[in-house]
Amino acid sequence: MANKKICVLTSGGDAPGMNACVRAVVKSGEKRGLTVYGAQRGYQGLIENDFIELKRSSVSNIIQQGGSIVISSRSEDFFKEEGRKTAADNLNSLGIEGLIVIGGNGSMTGAYKMMLENGTRIVGIPGTIDRDIWGTEETIGFNTAVNTALEAIDRVRDTAAAMERVFIIEVMGRHCGEIALISGIGGGADAVLIPETRTDIDELIHSIQEGIKLGKKTNLIVVAEGDDFGGAYKVSEALKEKAGIKSWVVILGHVQRGGTPTAIDRYFASVFGVAAVDAMVEGISGVMVGWQKDEVKYVPLKDTFSNKKQFDPHDQELLELLT
Repeated sequence: MANKKICVLTSGGDAPGMNACVRAVVKSGEKRGLTVYGAQRGYQGLIENDFIELKRSSVSNIIQQGGSIVISSRSEDFFKEEGRKTAADNLNSLGIEGLIVIGGNGSMTGAYKMMLENGTRIVGIPGTIDRDIWGTEETIGFNTAVNTALEAIDRVRDTAAAMERVFIIEVMGRHCGEIALISGIGGGADAVLIPETRTDIDELIHSIQEGIKLGKKTNLIVVAEGDDFGGAYKVSEALKEKAGIKSWVVILGHVQRGGTPTAIDRYFASVFGVAAVDAMVEGISGVMVGWQKDEVKYVPLKDTFSNKKQFDPHDQELLELLT
């Protein structure tokens, strides 16, 4: 595929390490004789014909930056078949023969539809802080998001201890509770509430009350935003209404998406970027670059969103033993 053109984009919510991945695509692409373009604002850039040529100088000194130099977004127009057709036509008009998509489940779904409808050669890269994509043990941004959440939990713990209060910290995770699970266990939380398990509010209240009887002065509860009970504020209201327990709520929100990516995220972003270019050179299409059992795997795009990542029962045992 030497002397050919490819395009890279970032789609959906941003994830720390996306820039490191774009850098890897550009640098490895150039060394393989490819011309690399970036579509600005994700799929919307494809539709609006908003491309920039990316060279080694374009990606100099970006590996440590959060966000995305080609800008990430969600595109309502791309949900429609005509939008995807326009995007494919724009790629063809520039002579671009392959598209690398960095994003989450929704981005992989859109990429698969575009490939089926228009024959576009596509390779996906898992870029999501939730680590909720089937077929990969690592995703760009997850490690950074967990460490950001953990730092916040540690800071809140200091205040909770100083003021002898109950704090409820809400982290991201609409359908997957891995950020809450790992940061909660790592932060020594007294309870971790996640979408994969049902929240028993009465059991939580009982646990807090028993702790108070034993002289426990503080409680730290970590909640994933997609927890079935309804999130941190709902839990706080229930504690007050059912047991008169006053609590303070901290919503971390988008702070988990920003900041300098960790070494782990930079590493996997680089590995995935190079592997995606390798796939392009070898004529592989319709796959997402995944990481399984310490090696790169090419996972069929359809499988990434058709299957649901399973909750590890060992994690449930950890929660029961440590909270």
